[in-house]
Amino acid sequence: MMDLRPIVYIVGRILAVLAILMLAPALIDWRLDNGNAGAFLQSAIIAGAAGVTLSLATGNAVGPSLDVRQAYILTVLIWGGVPLFAAIPFAIGAPGLDFSNAYFEAVSGITTTGATVIVGLDDLPAGMNLWRGMLNWMGGLGIAFVVMIFLPVMRVGGMQFFRTEGFDTFGKVLPRATDIARQLLYVYALLTLACVLTYAALGMSALDAVVNGLASIATGGFSPADSSFTKYPGLPEYAGTFFMLAGSLPYIRYVQLVNGSAVPLWRDLQARAYLRWYVSAVLVVAIWRLATSDMGIEPAFRETAFNLASIMSGTGFFSGSFGAWGGLSMVVAFVLGVIGGCSGSSSGALSVFRVQVLASSLASQIQRIAAPSMVAQVKYAGRKVEDDVMSGLMTYGTAYILTIGLMSALMTLAGVDLVSSIFAIWTSIGNIGYGYGPMLAPTGTFVDFPVAAKWIMIVTMLMGRLGLLAFFVIALPRFWRR
Repeated sequence: MMDLRPIVYIVGRILAVLAILMLAPALIDWRLDNGNAGAFLQSAIIAGAAGVTLSLATGNAVGPSLDVRQAYILTVLIWGGVPLFAAIPFAIGAPGLDFSNAYFEAVSGITTTGATVIVGLDDLPAGMNLWRGMLNWMGGLGIAFVVMIFLPVMRVGGMQFFRTEGFDTFGKVLPRATDIARQLLYVYALLTLACVLTYAALGMSALDAVVNGLASIATGGFSPADSSFTKYPGLPEYAGTFFMLAGSLPYIRYVQLVNGSAVPLWRDLQARAYLRWYVSAVLVVAIWRLATSDMGIEPAFRETAFNLASIMSGTGFFSGSFGAWGGLSMVVAFVLGVIGGCSGSSSGALSVFRVQVLASSLASQIQRIAAPSMVAQVKYAGRKVEDDVMSGLMTYGTAYILTIGLMSALMTLAGVDLVSSIFAIWTSIGNIGYGYGPMLAPTGTFVDFPVAAKWIMIVTMLMGRLGLLAFFVIALPRFWRR
């Protein structure tokens, strides 16, 4: 039988850290005397007590490493269990959400989806908006750890292709995963600091700069304003575009960069394709907007660049009324949301790497039909894509599209119109944050969705963040056998 104690110990430690972090928004609300500090203190006590208890009860079972099955269980418990405690402040403090809405908000934050059920963000206590940004930031950092350290070992969706890559930095193999984690934290914190300072220099208030900065680098999208970046037109949108794109590039390249090697980032096929596809989409949509509206060149380009960066990176900020841009814009946005950012970042969706390899495989199959005797191997970055990687990629891609269809159908059964259903699942599985459709039009949030529909979205957000297949693997009886 699987030993769950090491997993419980790690979860307990995470809850203890979560409790300590809750003290930051508690201090902010206490200093502002807005009556919400007590909610964070109570939440910290609950999370801290649970974390310390779990850690003390299982501390004697800690081993040097986890096996693959334990890694699966740990990732599921982190993304599904930790939000239960992260949701407590939303329930016992402002805005006083019920359990379903509070858990939805916490899952959306930690998975860096950015979809919200809160109306009136501008009037929330400062500590609560800070907490939302912190959830994004913690989730983005946690995702980066998982995709660089766990997913390659778990062989989820072809990520085993990066099994060596994740531990090979600037020509040296790091001895332990903790070394990568330490350097990743350093890079992540530097990017966040640069983003916060830039926003502050461009005129944002201290709170807005911090929350938007935390959410930008995490590609999370929780804004302290109902109008998101529409509140900050001009240079902040350009800065947001830059940092959202930066947050969706492979983090391992930043680790290499700070260690003196810029060549891997420049040569990264994923990063180059990501930026090339993004620039092409911006040009197409911007020209379309100029041809179909009376907007000037600069505003059309700025809003297009910002919104498409937000969608492709899976951030979820918005500027202007993107949903009213016309059919071509929505089609381009939908495709970009399915592609997503780069593997090895906090972005979700299929990822550029998977799309590149699947496209190469399709081209190879077409060549074989035209010339049956031809031997066409699928390669990526000069390396042959092995059969197990190719199989994982094809399975993942197929499951991703089928899941969108299946979950969209379930949403309609829950009472949501078809357009709102498709975009809700698109935004959930890709951890994008954008919403579109009649049911979102009144508030721009998911607050009016039926409870059942919100739980479908919660499950879909977790599926998208866990690499989809990992969610199904633990449901197999054979997974629990020796």
